Amino acid sequence: MGRQNFLALLCFFLACAAPAPERTDVKSVNTHNQAGERIALPQPTRAGRIALEEALARRRSVREFAAKPLTEIELGQLLWAAQGVTHPEGYRTAPSAGALYALEVYVATAQGVFRYDPRRHALLRHSGSDLRPALYRAALEQESVRDAPAVFVIAAVYERIAQKYGAQRAPRYVHMEAGHAAQNLLLETVALDLGAVPVGAFDDARVHAALSLPADHRPVYLIPVGHPRNPARPR
Repeated sequence: MGRQNFLALLCFFLACAAPAPERTDVKSVNTHNQAGERIALPQPTRAGRIALEEALARRRSVREFAAKPLTEIELGQLLWAAQGVTHPEGYRTAPSAGALYALEVYVATAQGVFRYDPRRHALLRHSGSDLRPALYRAALEQESVRDAPAVFVIAAVYERIAQKYGAQRAPRYVHMEAGHAAQNLLLETVALDLGAVPVGAFDDARVHAALSLPADHRPVYLIPVGHPRNPARPR
């Protein structure tokens, strides 16, 4: 046997004897990738079941919720109402100073925490854990935050507005935008026969830490949403 043939045969046997990669490496990659999982949402409807005027008249704060999760259709419709894209150039349901769109909307459910991607009308998995109990503690233990099947978190990136309008004006414009988006969501809950309550009493730092938000995503609004426990008696 020639030297070259001998070396080739030796390399072949060494390759066959080499241990296969451990499956734990594959699992760790899959777990890591889940954080960025994208979930397409059903397309939102633009033909409501009730008139805008009726939704305005029926809107009330609902703090008690039935133990019934929201469907993907309901989640998608609510997120679209808050920040959905309504124009080929990217304009959204809620007005924004300079069309700079300072808001990021998250939703916390029993299945995890997701960030809304308005351009693709999709959910991006932010966490695989149910973080509503942590939000409940950060929100001064308000029962609506604990009991709602979905808690929408509106976060603001002030720098997006400040780059054009300056640091002094940015908070005003951002908070106006958050109010527009929140009212859209609240009216959509009425149109879907759901209930919601706007929550502003929470510890900003604890909400930020509970959700592991990016440094520049600052929570400004919590909105628990669900099926009313007593539909005829909103508070």
